[in-house]
Amino acid sequence: MVTRDGVRLDADIYRPDSAGECPVLLMRQPYGRAIASTVVYAHPTWYAAQGYIVVIQDVRGRGTSDGKFDLFAHEVEDGFDSVNWAASLPGSTGDVGMYGFSYQGMTQLYAAASYPKALKTICPAMIGYDLYSDWAYEGGAFCLQANLGWAIQLATETARLRSDEQAYQLLYAASRNLPLYDPIPARPQILQDLAPDSFYHDWLDHPHPDEYWEKLSPKGMMQDVDMPMLHIGGWFDPFLRGTLHLYKDMASHGSSPQHLIIGPWAHLPWGRKVGAVDYGLQANSPVDALQVRWFDQFLKGIDTKVLEQPPVCLFEMGTNRWRYFDSWPDGNQKSYYLVTSGLASVREDSGKLVPEESQEMQQPSETEGVSQSQHTCDVSCDLLVHDPWRPVPAMGGHAGMPVGSCDRTAIDCRTDVLTYTSEPLAEDLHIVGDVVFEVFCTADTPSFDICAVLSEVHPDGRVTHVTQGYRRVNPGDNTTNPLRIRFQATCVRIAQGNQLRLSLSGACFPAYPVNSGTGAFPSESRLMDAQIITLMVSCGGDDPTRVLLPIFRSDQQ
Repeated sequence: MVTRDGVRLDADIYRPDSAGECPVLLMRQPYGRAIASTVVYAHPTWYAAQGYIVVIQDVRGRGTSDGKFDLFAHEVEDGFDSVNWAASLPGSTGDVGMYGFSYQGMTQLYAAASYPKALKTICPAMIGYDLYSDWAYEGGAFCLQANLGWAIQLATETARLRSDEQAYQLLYAASRNLPLYDPIPARPQILQDLAPDSFYHDWLDHPHPDEYWEKLSPKGMMQDVDMPMLHIGGWFDPFLRGTLHLYKDMASHGSSPQHLIIGPWAHLPWGRKVGAVDYGLQANSPVDALQVRWFDQFLKGIDTKVLEQPPVCLFEMGTNRWRYFDSWPDGNQKSYYLVTSGLASVREDSGKLVPEESQEMQQPSETEGVSQSQHTCDVSCDLLVHDPWRPVPAMGGHAGMPVGSCDRTAIDCRTDVLTYTSEPLAEDLHIVGDVVFEVFCTADTPSFDICAVLSEVHPDGRVTHVTQGYRRVNPGDNTTNPLRIRFQATCVRIAQGNQLRLSLSGACFPAYPVNSGTGAFPSESRLMDAQIITLMVSCGGDDPTRVLLPIFRSDQQ
């Protein structure tokens, strides 16, 4: 097809082996259309066999399409033109649906924002609704590993399309061993030299949610969009914030059906095992079959009963089953407070995580190996020393590598990690929804980071990751204690007899840049300027640091 400004876009078209007109499924992506997102979806031939014309298109400047690739810049206009072109294909009914994840999910939002009449429904998966807070930054911290890795991947493909073998080889090697140790670690020289027009530089140079992000983000374009949407996410996907942000926004102001499904998946693949945990047969992706039911409902007019199900479908890790809700679970928050003897960085039996109704809201009176007389002082805080020479590594969760629920026992044994552990649970604990951490914390430097991880401690000593949150505090931030840190949403059953643990550290590298402590943003923060940072976390008295968990009974569904 040819866009309104004369640029040729190329697509592969898959047709069903049947007579008559069919609706069209459109996917627009930047990775070479033959891939067709088969890293998570069935091949387009399968969708065509279900009675659809399937169009997989290279976006502008990618694959064999003409034009210059400029991240997200042309996707509104090109999306509108592509939908109308797809609707007019021979054999089409004129009705179009879109599917795809990540960038392919973003192209759905940009197309929907242009209101093409032929576009009847979309199935966006794993997207950034607000590009600043849902994708590029988390809690004010630059998502270094994800952003840098993606920038190098796109730059490598650009070099291939230009037949620049030298640049391709250098960038390919960098993709396998990220350049994280340049003089300014977040601004590696290889990207400046070989990809000076990469989006990465702009993202790094806009560390606040300013006008740049407002103009680029789908959020500012979709306030009046009202069409049926099937929202797809993963508990360990780094873009889950965007999926939930979009779902909640669409569900709150529109009249069209909005359904949400979240599995125990990372960004890819969508299978039964993530990290060190096998979630069973039920965790295998039901998305392909679900999407066909969704498209049959809204593109073919078939009553597939999909609208008779509760609109929110969440996989509960631990019981390894799907749970259904009439809306996003919101409320029933229960506070767990931090209590310490002052040795939470050294001994795992020093820091306690105490439920609000407990009568033990006081400093521990005894610690194994420490006499009662030594423990009578009023200790209500812990000190955490972050050493930039050996930052706490990122592992597990939605930001670390490997992703998912990994055993973090060795990390919790580090003395630059504070740990607070509950008593063994008297009954199963079901956590469903948004987790929030409120921490009274100060530091001896103008800027600091704090990483908080919620995990499950098993009787055999294994500590498996559940969810986490991250926050960067800069000079001049309009922040007051307690600092509020939003964790990745979750749905998990912590088994009876197991324990909850909250772990705190001053880094999660290389998921996020090491905070130099100077107050400089990552774009200008020099490696050699990084300082040792001492954080003080208050755990009692007038400053009760706590984690708020959304607790649900197993019969609440």
